[in-house]
Amino acid sequence: MFVLANLFTKIPLDSWVDSGVNWLTNHLSGFFDVIQNGGNAVMNNMTDILTAIPIWLFIVGMTLIVSVLSHKKWGFPLFTLIGLLIIANQGLWSDLMNTFTLVIMASLLSVIIGVPLGIWMSKNETVNKIIQPILDFMQTMPAFVYLIPAVAFFGIGVVPGVFASVIFALPPTVRMACLGIKQVPTDLVEAAESFGSTGWQKLFKLELPLAKGTIFSGINQTLMLALSMVVVASMIGAPGLGRGILSAVQGADVGKGFVNGISLVVLAIIMDRLTQKINQTSKPKVATPKHHWKLWTILATPIVMVGTGFVTTFTSASSQKETVKIAYTQWDSEVASSNVLAQALRQHGYDVEMTSLDNAIVWQSVANGESDVSVSAWLPTTHAAQYKKYKDQLDMLGPNLKGATNGLTVPTYMTNVNSIEDLQDQAGKQITGIEPGAGISKLAKDTIKAYGLDKKGWQLSESSTGAMTVALGKAIKAKQEIIVTGWQPHWMFQKYDLKYLKDPKKTMGSEEAINTIARQGLKEDKPDAYKALDKFHWTKEDMSSVMLDMDNGMSPKKAANKWIKNHQSQVDSWFK
Repeated sequence: MFVLANLFTKIPLDSWVDSGVNWLTNHLSGFFDVIQNGGNAVMNNMTDILTAIPIWLFIVGMTLIVSVLSHKKWGFPLFTLIGLLIIANQGLWSDLMNTFTLVIMASLLSVIIGVPLGIWMSKNETVNKIIQPILDFMQTMPAFVYLIPAVAFFGIGVVPGVFASVIFALPPTVRMACLGIKQVPTDLVEAAESFGSTGWQKLFKLELPLAKGTIFSGINQTLMLALSMVVVASMIGAPGLGRGILSAVQGADVGKGFVNGISLVVLAIIMDRLTQKINQTSKPKVATPKHHWKLWTILATPIVMVGTGFVTTFTSASSQKETVKIAYTQWDSEVASSNVLAQALRQHGYDVEMTSLDNAIVWQSVANGESDVSVSAWLPTTHAAQYKKYKDQLDMLGPNLKGATNGLTVPTYMTNVNSIEDLQDQAGKQITGIEPGAGISKLAKDTIKAYGLDKKGWQLSESSTGAMTVALGKAIKAKQEIIVTGWQPHWMFQKYDLKYLKDPKKTMGSEEAINTIARQGLKEDKPDAYKALDKFHWTKEDMSSVMLDMDNGMSPKKAANKWIKNHQSQVDSWFK
């Protein structure tokens, strides 16, 4: 079979898929824009209303609803109360509301699409045979793959996150709806038909009531799968707890990852138990007035909560400030510069939205106008490919930091190697790198080929910036050999005694500048902000000091504020 396969030309499946996505993007861009704008408006308003509900009212209201549904069992209400208090205490309430919005919208769309589709499959065997393989494909395809068309169709943000989540979370609702209808006893269906019931009467008065438990089980699984997509969706700019988890993974921050993760667990358990409570079939009882207060409590509590959110949202809408959207990558250098710029803008009266994205998507989001600015364009070498692709779709404001450098980096105690040409079998023939989408990763791969290291068995081990710095610290502590993709400015050159390997062929690039890129039209839309962005500049020493404070445990905001306080006149000059 292997020989036969090689007799035929490789089928260009990847090219076909690319062409198909490009065709859809080009010809249906107006349709996708309508969905994106409408979706953003609905979900942003929903999040604003949820966030505007006083925290104490939300916690009390949720605990009250859970208590009524728990029928004098206090374990779940107590968990809800303590869990939500912990989330509020950790300063993650806004992230929780963003995550709640994403999950609710993805689940709601999955139910709206999934239940009718499942019913159709149960009634038509041909439809069932067509849909089943599609559901298999949707469930088994890695979730990360859905991010690519999601960004192509809807850009970055919560809408593509919901799109990817719906595709991944839809199948359980469809399958369980189909199964529930099929499991309705045949004799009951025949009895309904014999009494002259129409198809709609059979469906709504017999089949759906009997299949309710199975359908709710599918909805429950859809909720859990939508929650599992939160972190994946954050890679394309979806806000919420997923961003904190992704940031912790990329920065190897165990504590931050645990706090955001446990908050997600609390939300998952509350939503899981609530759907189970709703799904429970209560025992037949004679209706008595004393039980009416439970129903009214369950109805009135969310109305009061949402009503309060409405009032707070609309009364504060008139005081909104001009917003600047900053896109950045979770590299320590870019986290430092983006937070300093963000805090400086906030200090001078602007609202700032910061979105962490993969480097390639940062460039795309600015070029598409979904982000206003990024201060992380390493040129002329590191991000040359992205610059070539998007240079005509954005404004280049020039360097905000000069003298940046890249290189293969080793501890100075590795005296047996001073140049890339000296590499033989050091560090197990492995270079520890960062994210695959980073420009320095591409340079490292080119370097391995240019120096013939690939023929000697050398490989680049790609991971994340955080994983790379952790591996570097462990190796230095144990005095082990290690080679990493390093760059300056970076705190590791202040914390450790390191050196670049000489690069005679200059494949890792020469001295670079970190540039500011802005979307086209920003100068006309927000001229004062544009002027400040154009004036933003600082030195390698400035950036390194902020990064070192971050590495020593200070939050990016606090580290940025500390630097701004010590350089207030310089910061003020950006806004003159």
